[in-house]
Amino acid sequence: MTVYFIGAGPGAADLITLRGARTLARCPVCLYAGSLVPADLLAECPPGARLVDTAQLNLDQITEELVRAHEAGQDVARLHSGDPSVFSAVAEQMRRLEAAGVPYEVVPGVPAFAAAAAALKRELTVPTVGQTVILTRIAQQATPMPAGEDLATLGRSGALIVLHLAARYVDRVVAELLPHYGADCPAAVVAMASRPDELVLRGTLDSIAGQVKAAGVVRTAVIVVGRTLGAEQFPDSHLYSADRDRPHAPCGPAARG
Repeated sequence: MTVYFIGAGPGAADLITLRGARTLARCPVCLYAGSLVPADLLAECPPGARLVDTAQLNLDQITEELVRAHEAGQDVARLHSGDPSVFSAVAEQMRRLEAAGVPYEVVPGVPAFAAAAAALKRELTVPTVGQTVILTRIAQQATPMPAGEDLATLGRSGALIVLHLAARYVDRVVAELLPHYGADCPAAVVAMASRPDELVLRGTLDSIAGQVKAAGVVRTAVIVVGRTLGAEQFPDSHLYSADRDRPHAPCGPAARG
């Protein structure tokens, strides 16, 4: 049978993809992180499904659960918050499943940074202002960052930067980015994106740390820093320009944009 790594989305239960919800609804076993996956989402599991909260399990114990279900002929929904492609720790699970001969598939989900951009009502890439987004974190009490991926190095690009797992260390983030972005650079923090208790903080690189500490934000948040957050005067994208050559295409649902 198959293990399905499913992106549960950023928090709101209705932000799981249709494919994710349908897969979840037919798996008799579901492993989920209780501290991150909304309880409402578990209602999508079939009646009588075995639900396993992985919050207190280590990698060996999680793998044992996955392999046991496979040997019993049961498909498994392995729910991960956000999207499995970013900071989800699925790579080591996939490696172990491959070694055990257990097939798996990945169902993408809405990532936290996309939910944060929606809460901020901002496009992260704006013509002539910024066309690059860096997704990263900092190494504090976690796996060390690879050489050349520290904030001081990444900040030299001036690109919009989105930091996961860093709200607790906002002072350090600000100190390392200030030399490259400047004190007046727009910055924001979105905590609990898409959830009922969502919190949005807007300011500048010089003021955002104070707001974060005053609000008591320490986890389940992303920090966003970059000029596109405050962009107002910029040219329209060439995508819908009247001057753009558009090939003729047959009318129909696939041709509508």
